[in-house]
Amino acid sequence: MFINIIKSYRDVVAACDSSILGKRFERGNFQLDIKESFYKGEEVSEEKAMEIMKSMASEDATFNIAGKESVKAALKAGIISKESVGKIQGIPFALVLL
Repeated sequence: MFINIIKSYRDVVAACDSSILGKRFERGNFQLDIKESFYKGEEVSEEKAMEIMKSMASEDATFNIAGKESVKAALKAGIISKESVGKIQGIPFALVLL
């Protein structure tokens, strides 16, 4: 999976599965666009992703997470709950504003 940390007033952590990078998913008026310019950062293992997510949560970051493996890592890290996960064309995603 990829993790990209975008530095701003509140850092944004963008995480996505490698297999969906560059793809677009749509459902009605909703669209999930996994743009390389936003999501492509460091390619990491699930363990490393969880470590980064936990660290960034303590830094008051926001999160944009897409894909089965990335969402699974965020759930395991305690960043999101199952109730906060949506799906578009079967692709799970979650947005977190801490």
